[in-house]
Amino acid sequence: MVRRELTLAEITESIADLWQPLNEQQRALLAKEFTIQRFKKNEIIYCEGDKPTHIMCLLSGKVKIYKDGVGGRTQIIRVMKPVEYFAYRAYFANEEYVTAAAAFEPSVICMFPMNIITKLIAENNQLAQFFIRQLSIDLGIADERTVNLTQKHIRGRLAEALLFLKESYGVEEDESTLSIYLSREDLANLSNMTTSNAIRTLSIFAAEKLITIDGRKIKLIDEDRLRKISKIG
Repeated sequence: MVRRELTLAEITESIADLWQPLNEQQRALLAKEFTIQRFKKNEIIYCEGDKPTHIMCLLSGKVKIYKDGVGGRTQIIRVMKPVEYFAYRAYFANEEYVTAAAAFEPSVICMFPMNIITKLIAENNQLAQFFIRQLSIDLGIADERTVNLTQKHIRGRLAEALLFLKESYGVEEDESTLSIYLSREDLANLSNMTTSNAIRTLSIFAAEKLITIDGRKIKLIDEDRLRKISKIG
């Protein structure tokens, strides 16, 4: 397959929420400075402890934000979908990255130098409000995830993860099969459980006819019951 480069018009249409508040001079500056990077499946985008230099916008593909914990266990903090911004909190906090990011599948990311972004924020109140809103949304997601991952039992956490993946990435043409194929390890890391517990609970869900499993493909059969399980935890 021949790889086609994205045009400026296509990119600016994707990042319209960031692009529209800018005046012509500011747009010209940003267009001159941003770059497009492509990442292969499982390729690392940034590592914990790296110094942040860019805000990133996922144009296509799927990305996980994760952190290595005690005993080598990995916790997936967030999953990104197009078009979402990430990797900028640490810069605003004057910190190194406390998480890492990797591509679930081949992904295209628009990279904006943070020194240019901060210059534009200083000049443009609307852009500043955009980032305040983004950080506020991210904080709300983080708060909800923290409560769910610490208070729900295994069944509730896994049901929530499956519904979360549907809401984030959608389903295939059959309107039931999740449009993301995670390894059992990644699904466990998203649900804050061991891989063996994830495998066992998936099998129980399948036996209860809540889902069907075909390799890494998961089809949601009884979404209403999954929502009840997620809600009661």
